[in-house]
Amino acid sequence: MNEKHSTFMNRALALAQQGKGRTSPNPLVGAVIVNAGKIVGEGYHQKAGEPHAEIYALKAAGEHAKGGTLYVNLEPCCHIGRTPPCTDAIIQAGVKQVYAAHLDPNPKVAGKGVKQLEEAGIEVHVGLCAEAAEKLNEIFFKHVTTGYPFVILKIAMSLDGKIATSTGESQWITSPASRQRGHEMRDEVDAILVGIGTVLSDNPVLTTRLPNKQGKDPTRIVLDSHGRTPTAAKIFNPESDANVIIVVTPQASAGKIALLKIAGAEVMVLPTRDGQVCFKTLLETLGSRGITSVLIEGGGKVNTTALMLGIVDKVMCFVAPKFIGGKEAPGVFNGEIITQLTDAPELKRKTITELDCDLLIEGYFDNHVHGNH
Repeated sequence: MNEKHSTFMNRALALAQQGKGRTSPNPLVGAVIVNAGKIVGEGYHQKAGEPHAEIYALKAAGEHAKGGTLYVNLEPCCHIGRTPPCTDAIIQAGVKQVYAAHLDPNPKVAGKGVKQLEEAGIEVHVGLCAEAAEKLNEIFFKHVTTGYPFVILKIAMSLDGKIATSTGESQWITSPASRQRGHEMRDEVDAILVGIGTVLSDNPVLTTRLPNKQGKDPTRIVLDSHGRTPTAAKIFNPESDANVIIVVTPQASAGKIALLKIAGAEVMVLPTRDGQVCFKTLLETLGSRGITSVLIEGGGKVNTTALMLGIVDKVMCFVAPKFIGGKEAPGVFNGEIITQLTDAPELKRKTITELDCDLLIEGYFDNHVHGNH
């Protein structure tokens, strides 16, 4: 019977994944209703503001929900947000059992949903496929418990750690499959961040380019202490409705700020740290605005600062089997991170995936996962 329970929960997890990149700041949730050993209804949360997964599943099940078992990867909500509480609908439908993979860490829920269901006489089990459920919603868990966005550092490099040649050529080090995965990541996050150096040297568009023009563009953020972003830069793309945020310091002149605003950017003036934009203040500000995830696609300077400050939760490193060489060729990091090996940041919970001829190495910094900023 345990195997059957896992099968149904895995189906709920698979459904939840279909909402990737569309539910922020809400979690990814899938729901499956089973009666007499068969799936009678299922659904997933498709977009923030729209019905939750449980509601779609209950509607699909209709009268067959009565006496059935609900499998959901996150504890049903019991508070009124943009939509009514799911717990009320579950109780009214006559569901007999609920399997929730993980408790909702949102303080507004955090066990209250389970309690309400149990008080209504519903048998509730929590913890089935919990690890997979937590990984699926790592972005939501981080943001809802700390207020900070989940930060992913994306790296595309040669085997000797170079991100461009000595002449600045960087297109393309990695394979088409790696580049497509990179665009899938853009589609899944709320914001993408680069430094002014990347804008000036590469003039990137920072949009999501997937087959058949699918996908959404993330908010584009540029760290630009002195407001040097050219108003003709490609990030001011009239074909994209994604916001552009230029983050400057008080060192930026009023004239430059005015020009950037005319070009269509929101200009955010933040305090400095060591002469640069204060990263932690930026993340706190973004988090308070409902931006739950940030993908860093910067150069060596931004990468070094992010790693040194301990703001990175996850690393996605695309490695091409190429050697570039050259003292002048830029590397992944252009500043000193540690002086002793014992202090070296080390990735945990690593996975390695082959993408054409490249390798994608993914891993986490455990001390950052829960937002120790």
